[in-house]
Amino acid sequence: MLRETAGVRIRNATPADVDAVVALVESAYRGESSRAGWTTEADLLDGQRTDPAEVASVVDHLVVAEDEDGQVVGCCTLVPKDGYAYFGMFAVRPGLQGGGVGSQLLARAEELAAEHGAKHVEMTVITSRTELIAYYLRRGYVDTGEHRPFPYGDDRFGRPRRDDLAFTVLVKQLVTQL
Repeated sequence: MLRETAGVRIRNATPADVDAVVALVESAYRGESSRAGWTTEADLLDGQRTDPAEVASVVDHLVVAEDEDGQVVGCCTLVPKDGYAYFGMFAVRPGLQGGGVGSQLLARAEELAAEHGAKHVEMTVITSRTELIAYYLRRGYVDTGEHRPFPYGDDRFGRPRRDDLAFTVLVKQLVTQL
């Protein structure tokens, strides 16, 4: 799968992309560098967002956007579940956020999910990330009202700076072509 749109090429990831994806996700969500974008979780969590082992474990479900120089500037996972696809690990290089890369990547992920027979896409977002939830709501996702606990004590997901973290479940029904 390969698609070029407005200066980025969207394609399936390969094992060669693992290190670039880890660096991208970390830069978009953790530490001071993430503050250049609006997806930062630096005020909520310390520590890592992902690592090479986690990314390698989902590389078959990973989609990347690369710029004209071949640099990975966006990514997401689209993991098939029972009748739906779970969307996660969504990241865009902080300096490019707000420029359309994320919207293109999200739209392509939804197309891929539908092509593979998913009836809907599901994701979880930290409940206090109201601006991020609003972004998804504007793109047709619905807040299901379901909340899931944050995995406190599992440093693979970061070290919480607050004791009130939880996830909101968002779902978007997909239109299937007949």
